[in-house]
Amino acid sequence: MKLSDLVFAGFNKRVAALHRQTGHIVWQWTAPSGRSYVSLLLDSDLLVVSVDGYMYGLDALTGKPRWANEMKGFGMGVTALVSQNGSPSQSTVLASSALQSAEAQHQQSMLHHQQQTTFPSNP
Repeated sequence: MKLSDLVFAGFNKRVAALHRQTGHIVWQWTAPSGRSYVSLLLDSDLLVVSVDGYMYGLDALTGKPRWANEMKGFGMGVTALVSQNGSPSQSTVLASSALQSAEAQHQQSMLHHQQQTTFPSNP
């Protein structure tokens, strides 16, 4: 099997490689840490996976872990992944857009709340 035969998906700290033509699962892997959102970046033959601030490097053909990094002190949130050899996954781009939209809505809500607040005037 070649790398070009695979597509990758991440859900709830799990990653799967699917055969591009059939959709059958070729391999699957579960992150030992983290709980939810998965960001993926295919960097040549390395699949970089981020789950709640934990980073993992998997062999893209087999799913076998090559390395792990807790990224202590970096916190949690939507991960932006960039590499000269890869490009961000569509889910990362969509999640980043969703996060920006949520932040904009929150700011708009706060501004609206401030405008609705009336202060008593001195008689």
